[in-house]
Amino acid sequence: MSRGSLRKLMRRKSTVAFLLTLPLLTLIAVLVAYPAGYAIYLSMLDRKAAKFVGLANFAYLVGRDRFWMVVYQTCLYALIAVALSAIIGFAAAHFVHNIPAKGQRKWRGILLVPWVIPAALSMLAWRLLFEPSFGAFNWGLEYFGLGRIFWLGEAGWARFCVILVTVWFSAPFCMVMYLASLKSVPEELYEAARVDGATWWQRIRYVTFPMMRNVIAITMIYSLITTFAGFTIVSMLTSGGPLGATQVLGTSAFFTAILGGNLPMGASISLFMVPILAVAAIFILRGIAKRGNEA
Repeated sequence: MSRGSLRKLMRRKSTVAFLLTLPLLTLIAVLVAYPAGYAIYLSMLDRKAAKFVGLANFAYLVGRDRFWMVVYQTCLYALIAVALSAIIGFAAAHFVHNIPAKGQRKWRGILLVPWVIPAALSMLAWRLLFEPSFGAFNWGLEYFGLGRIFWLGEAGWARFCVILVTVWFSAPFCMVMYLASLKSVPEELYEAARVDGATWWQRIRYVTFPMMRNVIAITMIYSLITTFAGFTIVSMLTSGGPLGATQVLGTSAFFTAILGGNLPMGASISLFMVPILAVAAIFILRGIAKRGNEA
């Protein structure tokens, strides 16, 4: 390459941008690419990590009904929790956005508390609330003449508790993202919609949603990834019980790899999350691009 061509290349904005982001890309490659590659390599070894077995670990998992039950529970748990978090976060963002400016800071701080508190500390408090003997929830039920509920000891109630706590923890993040997006929607659009006689729901559907669709999609992808790969909430609340009713891929991989001493099988379980999340992300991002082209 000649000196003139090199000088011209260095003047391009894309080249400058690449050079500026090169340290970050290198850091990502070291912290993300290497562990991911090692996990793939580890998943192709036997239990003692001494012999190469190819895809035998994946074939073993695919042939087990219990593993597919965990996959189903993970998908169900993530979809319900993300959907409820998005709905509650959207409603909370509208509530904060519509109150006077002086009170918004106070309400933002109050509603952000669940997200700010460390998850491990929050789970200890939730376990006390769900305690069947002296927990606050059962005390309230008995006060109104109702029977006690074994919250974390029955399959249906345990799933309900895990989803409830996940929504409580992740909805504030959705609220912050949606509130920031709402601030960027021009007020003139709402005024024009009111002049045209649009109802509250029509303003939400034809003004708010189109202007926020990118933020909503990105927030849902992030929430789906963090919820799908979640570990702290399930492990500290139920440890996957009762009888595996709340077991998800994250906890199953941990129990298999660390407690069971089978690191290759644990890596194989964790890698099953990658194609599922990739398909979900592609589906959501394609929806953004399709709506953008139609607009």
